[in-house]
Amino acid sequence: MDRREKLIREMEGLTASDLQEVLDFVRFLKTKSLKKRSETLTFSESSLRKDWLRPEEDEAWQDL
Repeated sequence: MDRREKLIREMEGLTASDLQEVLDFVRFLKTKSLKKRSETLTFSESSLRKDWLRPEEDEAWQDL
């Protein structure tokens, strides 16, 4: 049995209120994950910007 099946089994019999809490938590986890990815991309861009914004880079990519 995989994790998804285990989770579904564990949720069986929960009250509507508890199911809402589980749903809220799942949405929180998804938002947290998206926020982390977004921050990583932002930090990567700022650290690489100095290499990207050079005349040598522009020249190397001008034929594409």
